[in-house]
This record gives sequence, C-alpha cells and structure tokens, in this order.
Amino acid sequence: MDDKNKQNQINIELTDETGQGIYANLAVITHSSSEFVLDFVRIMPGLPKAKVQSRIILTPEHAKRLMGALQENISKFESVNGPVKISNKSGNSIPMNFGGPTAQA
Repeated sequence: MDDKNKQNQINIELTDETGQGIYANLAVITHSSSEFVLDFVRIMPGLPKAKVQSRIILTPEHAKRLMGALQENISKFESVNGPVKISNKSGNSIPMNFGGPTAQA
C-alpha cells in the first residue's frame, strides 16, 4: 500500500457496548437549514410512551450520503433476498399492532 492510501485510512474503534447495538423500530427525522436530526425510537405494544434510544445529527451533505448508502445496501440485500415488503404504502403511520393479532385478556 502506498503512502497516499495510508493517509486516507481511518482507524474506527467499536466498543463492546456500542457493538451490541440498540434496537429501534421507528425513526423520526427532522431538519433545519443546517442539519438533519435522526431520532431512533423503540415502541413497545401496550405502552403509551416511547423513549428515544439514540439521536444522530448530520449535515445535509452527510444525510444525502447516508441516503445513497442505504439505497445501495437495500438494492444489494434485495438482489439476494427478494424485495423488502412495506405493509403501509404511505409510510407515515406507526404500525401499533406489530403485524400480529390484537391481544385479548
């Protein structure tokens, strides 16, 4: 590897705790003229309250790069696994039933 390639490398650390990840089943995206804010939320059935698990703040340029990377990765995923099905065509409502039957007591 030449010196130019060595200069362009970034050493990225991943702690054990961060490597475990945080589960979220809802993303709320807001923006201003200078930033995009992505709030990742975990909604649980039967609970009236949901907590933001993680907040990521991006510049508009980085938000657009993220969108492109997600599109590319979803394309690769679908080429191997078939299309990802979205149950709600509008994409705006929150699926409160989690796709299963409604619980009864």
